Amino acid sequence: MTERPLTLRGGAEALAAPLPPLLAEAEHLATTVIVGDHGRRRAGLGDTFWQYRPAQYHDERRHIDWRRSAKSDAQFVQDKEWQIAQSVQVWVDQSASMAFTSNEGGVTKADRARVLALATAILLLRGGERVGLTGNLLPPRRGEAQAAQMALLLCEDHPDDFGAPVADGMLHHSRAVFVSDFLGNMDAVERALARAADRDIRGALVQVLDPAEEAFPFDGRTIFESMTGAMRHETLKAGELRERYLDRLAERQARLADLARLSGWQFHTHHTGESATAALLWLYTALERHA
Repeated sequence: MTERPLTLRGGAEALAAPLPPLLAEAEHLATTVIVGDHGRRRAGLGDTFWQYRPAQYHDERRHIDWRRSAKSDAQFVQDKEWQIAQSVQVWVDQSASMAFTSNEGGVTKADRARVLALATAILLLRGGERVGLTGNLLPPRRGEAQAAQMALLLCEDHPDDFGAPVADGMLHHSRAVFVSDFLGNMDAVERALARAADRDIRGALVQVLDPAEEAFPFDGRTIFESMTGAMRHETLKAGELRERYLDRLAERQARLADLARLSGWQFHTHHTGESATAALLWLYTALERHA
């Protein structure tokens, strides 16, 4: 009887072990971006004063600010800030492909994707937004506890070679973030964005690549193998593949950009050798455009 609790505790501790470093890194990254309240700086329902504006014909007399109006010949009303929280749902590719790094002991694509997604969630939660994961894994909620729950789920790895965006459970008129290397089936990406467009969901695609995947610094005899070992290709003249590979990568990125544009989304490619702060700022700004 004592073995089962010990086994369960050991498994739980192993699962929770990555959480403090992931949360700490995401918190640190979030502090590098100085922002105000996200998605609320527009007129709407609320109690917080935003700005004065000249009264329009449709404004009722009870809404006129007579004290402000007495200072000029015009009549003014107070606009309030929009204070209805938005919902943002996140999908992060947790497939085997994301575990790749060309620098032994360096940052993997999965490491960077998880930190970017979680740091974005932390910023949104601080702004009063509801954040969750797609696929009905974690419904959008507010609060610090939501970030910890997201971190727990994002630490899980999936056995597939490549990931496909999950659009299940996405709320109508919400926003979304897909973070992946997008090296798998492009038809799956197109289907997910089509489903999002049908629900009037806007968002951002962030492609995370290792520098070697962008530069293709290979020459001579080289063995290319997927992270699971399911796919393998050996060549004696890797350098001769460089131009063809780069052309296909450029075509893929162009298609991703086109799919994003047609769906009303934003697209960005980020390399793990670059500043995570710059990518976080881009992502946060992209979401703000759709607030």
